[in-house]
Amino acid sequence: MRGILGWGVHLPYRRLDRTAIAPVAGTGGGTGTRAVASYDEDTTTMGVAAALAALGREAGGEDRGVRGSHTSGSQASASQTIRTLWFATTAPAYQDRTNATALHAALRLPRTTPAYDATGAVRSTTAALDAALSAAGTGTHLVVASDLRTGRPGSADEAAGGDAAAALLIGDEAPETPVLAELTARAGVTEEFLDRWRAPGDQTSKTWEDRFGETRYTTVAIEAWNGLLTAAGLTPDAIDVLVIAGTHERAAKSVLKKTGVPASRLHDPFAATVGNTGAAHPALLMASALEGAQPHQSIALLILADGADAFLWRTTEALAAHRPARPVAEQLAQSGSVTYGRYLAWRGFLPVEPPRRPEPARTSASAAARATDWKFALVGTRSDDGDAVHLPPSPFDPTPHPAATAEGTIVTFTVDRLAYSPSPPVVFAVVDFDGGGRLPLELTDVDAGEVAIGLRVEATFRRLSSADGIHNYFWKARPVRRLDQRDH
Repeated sequence: MRGILGWGVHLPYRRLDRTAIAPVAGTGGGTGTRAVASYDEDTTTMGVAAALAALGREAGGEDRGVRGSHTSGSQASASQTIRTLWFATTAPAYQDRTNATALHAALRLPRTTPAYDATGAVRSTTAALDAALSAAGTGTHLVVASDLRTGRPGSADEAAGGDAAAALLIGDEAPETPVLAELTARAGVTEEFLDRWRAPGDQTSKTWEDRFGETRYTTVAIEAWNGLLTAAGLTPDAIDVLVIAGTHERAAKSVLKKTGVPASRLHDPFAATVGNTGAAHPALLMASALEGAQPHQSIALLILADGADAFLWRTTEALAAHRPARPVAEQLAQSGSVTYGRYLAWRGFLPVEPPRRPEPARTSASAAARATDWKFALVGTRSDDGDAVHLPPSPFDPTPHPAATAEGTIVTFTVDRLAYSPSPPVVFAVVDFDGGGRLPLELTDVDAGEVAIGLRVEATFRRLSSADGIHNYFWKARPVRRLDQRDH
């Protein structure tokens, strides 16, 4: 049995109210909200958050038993080791170098685990998923899809897009890692036609006339759909949940009518709450569908991107006992607003006066290479007697102490309105971590007025700054938010 062993999702905390767009841009907008990555988030940082959740290694998350890291120098068993890491996105933080290596470092995967990018197209996620599913009998593979979707101010892409990341663990059935959704059939159709494109270096995409894309996608999607049903020996009535992911909204609606599946069985595409998250959308919707599914249900995933790809999954008994680290429903219920002006500034469409302070210097590649575990995975050290935890790590204590998954408490903080930041003010806090260790960290996903001594926080991987095209990644802290602490 081969299929999905687990999943993780990261939805940015901030939401943009679409009604705020038209009064400024003069057009566009609409109703509902879209997810907005913060100024210190990119596809890499969001991918790290989703991957940690998939591995059950988020703060407060369930231990899934799947390990990519090694503890005290001993590597996990072969059945538990992540064999391959795939990272799919249309908005990589870097070109000409592999972005997946940053995820590899943050997850502390073994040096022998390859990490690959699948970038440039929305269909890249399908390619990564297909590669993981095709690697039968070789252990567990991690597919991470992350995307930043934007458009020109006032455009349909700006309002309809959304930012998110999702990760899927793919592998074979094992006692410690049961399959939650078994792959039972798949089919695909590839066809060359120009519907959406973006030239290298451009920030926004262009699209052809809507009716053309709708016609072409409907044709290839139904061909793939019929191939899937034939391969599975099923009729449309046997599909319990239908997931359609694609950047062409009209085509998705047209395809639904022709599948023969009742509209009531279509999974919510999150158009009104998150927006279309591009390369991340298939994995995001699949994760959400699994959270609401029951054992022994059939879930069909239909992806419209430069053709059509269809996957049929059958949930197992193990799904009933699975508890994701951070459910999609919980993240949907928790959000903070962002103004349209600040969103435009974060995206670079509204140049604003920077703080009159020296800008950050270029990060040293050699210094970062010497401290990879600390910089990317927030690993300190613990003394031999176990009484002291050192953050940053001490050269005199050889025992590693991962702190990225620990929650902590703010013992003091300061609000700095003079320090350089693309989104002032800067809030710094001294955090006492559960299990030991004290560290000053910048806070994120929080308004200055919310911060107080005693506030519970968790670590989150973010981009501190960029200079000379080099991104300086490290960890910040954000408030711990539970369902009983909803902040709309």
